[in-house]
Amino acid sequence: MTSTKRRYSLTWTDPDGAAQASAGRYDKRSATRRRRALEAVGCTRVEVVVVEPGELPEPVL
Repeated sequence: MTSTKRRYSLTWTDPDGAAQASAGRYDKRSATRRRRALEAVGCTRVEVVVVEPGELPEPVL
């Protein structure tokens, strides 16, 4: 039996309205911490998304 690790990334909108996406991959706990940090500085539409190896998330427009 194989176990697969899920990796997460984030998409958000900056306070100035620019759509962003993280290039890094996080475990679930780290992604949640990063989401909270982004929200604390005024970012909106912050979403944690599952990414596959080699995949980058698309910024939300």
